[in-house]
Amino acid sequence: MHLAFALFKYFPHGGLQRNFRRITELALERGHRVDVYTLAWSGWTPDHPNLQVEVMKVPGWRNHTRYRLFGNRLQERLAESRPDRVVGFNKMPGLDVYYNADPCFMERAQTRHPLYRWSGRYRQHAAFEQAVFRADARNHILLLSEAEKPLFQRWYGTPDDRFHLMPPYVSADRFAGPEAPDIGAGLRQELGLGEDDRMLLMVGSDFRRKGVDRSIRALAALPEAQRQRSHLYVLGKGRAATLEALAHRLGVAAQVHFLQGRDDVARFLFAADLLLHPAHQENTGTAIVEAIAAGLPALVTGNCGYAFHVERAKCGQVLPPSFSQPAMDRALAEMIGSPERPRWRDNALAYARRTELGSRAEHALRVIEGPRYGEQAAA
Repeated sequence: MHLAFALFKYFPHGGLQRNFRRITELALERGHRVDVYTLAWSGWTPDHPNLQVEVMKVPGWRNHTRYRLFGNRLQERLAESRPDRVVGFNKMPGLDVYYNADPCFMERAQTRHPLYRWSGRYRQHAAFEQAVFRADARNHILLLSEAEKPLFQRWYGTPDDRFHLMPPYVSADRFAGPEAPDIGAGLRQELGLGEDDRMLLMVGSDFRRKGVDRSIRALAALPEAQRQRSHLYVLGKGRAATLEALAHRLGVAAQVHFLQGRDDVARFLFAADLLLHPAHQENTGTAIVEAIAAGLPALVTGNCGYAFHVERAKCGQVLPPSFSQPAMDRALAEMIGSPERPRWRDNALAYARRTELGSRAEHALRVIEGPRYGEQAAA
């Protein structure tokens, strides 16, 4: 098949981008031709005869303006190339399949000031979301978080049969094997952490949305004995300056480490004592299931789409969606000193063995390779 994949930006350490790459690689393994259209591309230099990446240059300095122009230019290119399927990894018109990595925009927009709905950004994102989810659209939707489905249906009346729930995707290197303890111990030694030190970990781009500020405040609120031997490592792409200032103001600057995006995330998962994912907003939270695969206990907020995995695995704590900083502070102090940590680790590993955590790309391609929406009855 001739497939066209479209996404606004590709960079190596975003969750959506890593899933896009795995789906692309699997499509190529199956012999498909893949044309990728994007506004920005960095960090991956694929060399495959069936893969073509086109970085489109469009004017405008505001993202929503560039997204609108990208959508227009994309339709022109698709009319020329006439692919068998058009797959979007961001919301945009003209898709056969949409990979739904983002929460419902209209639902979140209601929490903003009423004047926001007069902005160009609002109109652009609302129009693109409506193009994908309106009741009469003819596309499949790869749904990553079941909790978002009723929100889209409330706003757009999207039929049930257009949604396809995807399992989480965890890359093979995140699963703890027999060598994981040695790998983790080696990294702790590199970082200068002793056996009594506590290594807290956050993984993910967009530090504000992931709740890094909440983790820093919780670290600073620990009892002195715990605080002195605890370190927070933050991996991912984001703006760290204001958060570093917050850590300095709270007296924990020396214990908060921003390492940006890395290719050895698995080593950190094996080395850490606890994953923190107190997101302000999170459609899924891939880091949560990656931690489970690695046997790492987790403290997460209930508004993360994958928080239910922590509850089912019994490998940590899930904070209520109505976030309370004092509640997180208490939970972190309890979990750091809890004798339950070995049991949480064993529970996580057992859950990873019995749960489908690594086959999202295969599920996605089954939908992409299948008939267009509405063609099933005629097939």
